[in-house]
Amino acid sequence: MSKQEKNNDLLIAQVIKGIEEVKGQDITILDLREIENTVCDYFIICNGTSNTQVNAIVGSVQKTVSKALKDKPWNIEGTDNAEWVLMDYINVVVHVFQKHIRETYNIEELWGDAKSTLIETNY
Repeated sequence: MSKQEKNNDLLIAQVIKGIEEVKGQDITILDLREIENTVCDYFIICNGTSNTQVNAIVGSVQKTVSKALKDKPWNIEGTDNAEWVLMDYINVVVHVFQKHIRETYNIEELWGDAKSTLIETNY
């Protein structure tokens, strides 16, 4: 395993932990590495039930990743209306949606060639 792959795995684990801390729903990892000309290696997609929960998920992910890995997102977009927030960690991009917006854009279908992993949650 390369250093980059190990870093990606550590980051993904912390992102998922941050999402789970505030009960983010339907957590899915899309592995984009086998697809040509992608902007990153992984998408992590989840949804919340309101703009308040979406912002809470974003805050929790930032805090969890920062505390564990001393890393912060290169860019965050969408926090103003909190319907779809994108957190760019360069090789891993986190998409936090409100459920109805996630259904509208259906990123999993758009990136249908990617290997998809659904994360089981206990809540």
